[in-house]
Amino acid sequence: MVKRVEKDDAEWREILTPEEYSVCREHGTERAFTGEYHASKDPGIYVCTCCGTPLFDSKEKFDSGTGWPSFWQPTDSENVTSREDASYGMVRTEVLCAACDAHLGHVFPDGPAPTNLRYCINSVALKRQDPQDSSD
Repeated sequence: MVKRVEKDDAEWREILTPEEYSVCREHGTERAFTGEYHASKDPGIYVCTCCGTPLFDSKEKFDSGTGWPSFWQPTDSENVTSREDASYGMVRTEVLCAACDAHLGHVFPDGPAPTNLRYCINSVALKRQDPQDSSD
């Protein structure tokens, strides 16, 4: 079970940049092809910008051509949650960090095998940890 991280709005604003706050706490979206990780092929684990929960492994990352980092599965299904998002006149499945409810992006059923899922995630919602940094 994921350990919950609870902070009030003022605490989130204090620790996050304005862009991180907009995306992660206000369910915003960074512009396509502008995020730090959209084309990254560096190995590592991607953790939540807000709380550090491990979310995705570079081994499950693929180039979807969408301009956002895409993964075919999370590192641990317990670390992410999802809910229906009916904003902008369409119905999508929003992906959130299970520990702190940070908005990460959306998941779509058009990804590669074996899951056929595409977790389309905002770079600003992620921090990549080098493999040697994550071996405590």
